[in-house]
Amino acid sequence: MYRVPTRSLPHPMTGNLFVSPVPPGTGWPDAPATPSTRSADDAADVTTWAAQAATLDELSAEVSVCRACPRLTAWRETVALEKRRAFADQPYWGRPIPGWGDPHPRLLLMGLAPAANGANRTGRIFTGDRSGDWLFASLHRTGLATRHSSEHAGDGQQLLSTRILCTVRCAPPDNKPTVAERATCAPWLLAEWRLVMPTVRVVLALGTYGWDASLRTARELGYGVPSPKPRFGHGAHAELRTPEGEPVTLLGCYHPSQQNTSTGRLTTVMLDTVMARAGDLAGLR
Repeated sequence: MYRVPTRSLPHPMTGNLFVSPVPPGTGWPDAPATPSTRSADDAADVTTWAAQAATLDELSAEVSVCRACPRLTAWRETVALEKRRAFADQPYWGRPIPGWGDPHPRLLLMGLAPAANGANRTGRIFTGDRSGDWLFASLHRTGLATRHSSEHAGDGQQLLSTRILCTVRCAPPDNKPTVAERATCAPWLLAEWRLVMPTVRVVLALGTYGWDASLRTARELGYGVPSPKPRFGHGAHAELRTPEGEPVTLLGCYHPSQQNTSTGRLTTVMLDTVMARAGDLAGLR
């Protein structure tokens, strides 16, 4: 990476000018926060404010301006300022990534964390990198997204009765958040599950990290979770139970990382097969 001057640059979809990182309330497409949105400064703030969030809009706004993890805040903003050469003419979002998709989903996808030059640049989860290219192409092929690709916030993409979350909301160095950073971010995830799970019938975990986070979060919400702990695998299946006794299916899928897709560990057929199964079990196909 190399440093470029801090100046306003045009958004690839709208042409509007933004500095990097993007300040809240400046017109970025789909951005949920305003200049008055409170910003969590530590783990205690995250725990308290996440528990208080009454709506997805409120939660997403506060997630998008969180500064509770100093290492992650410094990293995501450094990337936004220095940029990858291929994107040097674009503004970078450079902030945490809220969940995205249908606010009343039947299918919930669980990932790890934003990519430094993907979602951290575009402001939308799984957007602007090769993992996202694979994921959205599969969602479209299986009838769960309106477009075959997700290029940038504001491109018109929509998910159909589907929502995507990251376990950790900021891009971490080397794609590896620390245990402490995961714990600090966990209340945001717990709050989003609390708000969306009444309609969710299937959770599709992308990778071991998403699988483990799903089991932890379900248990914290009082769901029945099988014992011993279900093991992750591509196509793995576990039945969870809501506190009211309703079934929720947890499915496992290899993460569409470049490492997995370039080596053939995950193929388009493998990804589409699991995605189609998730859609079928959720009653979306």
